[in-house]
Amino acid sequence: MRRRKTAIFFLILGIGLSMLAVALNVGWILLNITEVVVLVLGIIFFALIITGLILNTIFLVREIRRSEQHDAFLNSVTHELKTPIASIKLYLETLKSRDVPPEKRAEFYDIMLSDSNRLLHTVEQVLAAGRAGEKKRQMNVENVDISSALYRAAEIVRSRYNLDDNILRITDSNDDLMVLGDESDLITVFVNLLDNAVKYSNDDRKISVRVKKTALNNKVDIFIRDNGLGIPQDELKRIFKRFYRVPNPSSKETKGTGLGLAIVRTTIKKHGGKISVDSKGLGRGTTFVVQLPLV
Repeated sequence: MRRRKTAIFFLILGIGLSMLAVALNVGWILLNITEVVVLVLGIIFFALIITGLILNTIFLVREIRRSEQHDAFLNSVTHELKTPIASIKLYLETLKSRDVPPEKRAEFYDIMLSDSNRLLHTVEQVLAAGRAGEKKRQMNVENVDISSALYRAAEIVRSRYNLDDNILRITDSNDDLMVLGDESDLITVFVNLLDNAVKYSNDDRKISVRVKKTALNNKVDIFIRDNGLGIPQDELKRIFKRFYRVPNPSSKETKGTGLGLAIVRTTIKKHGGKISVDSKGLGRGTTFVVQLPLV
């Protein structure tokens, strides 16, 4: 809050100085209309002052937005960490203080394991964001089987949310589609995309993954489609920005840390590929398309 007040103060100061500079320059021109050389110099200096003030104002506005994004990120990460920890603690205290029947104890264990996976996922997101931002970080480059990476990512997500096989289906190509890259990073990409598909879907989830080879330019396209909440058209260009989260119209709480898709885009670019997204609007699902060059 203090940082935001400081930024607002400098924003108001910049606007005030701009108005004062305009008033002084106009008055000065009226008093010295005959001195052409001085007039030209005055106009040049005036333009420089105005340019500096405008740049200062733009910088302050960006800093305010960045500060708000950082605050939202800290709040979301705190929530994502605190909630599963509190849940695990509650169930452990219950198991310690009461004589719980075996079937109920098994249920508690499943819940705690699910919360532990959620906690681990949040920590991995933060660590992956740090790794993605390291431009000089060396990747463990090798030939990666795209189908194998997709199946491993799907198993991670199925285990995390206890999904049936018919909820998350993969249709892969009969060809051996190999890309050059870091297998663990690519699995992280697919886990993030599949995790989003699950989180932003209703109870009747239908998630499909299709792998298609592009013969013309020797690339592979991976289509990840869901029947979930969808994304408004004006949000499509913003979802890959770091800390940005798509508002959930059906809930006051916006899910996630805002890092997943930023990690995905950065990792795909490092592998020489690209990612795009398409959605027909709210309630009409979302399709992500990842394109990678084949070996």
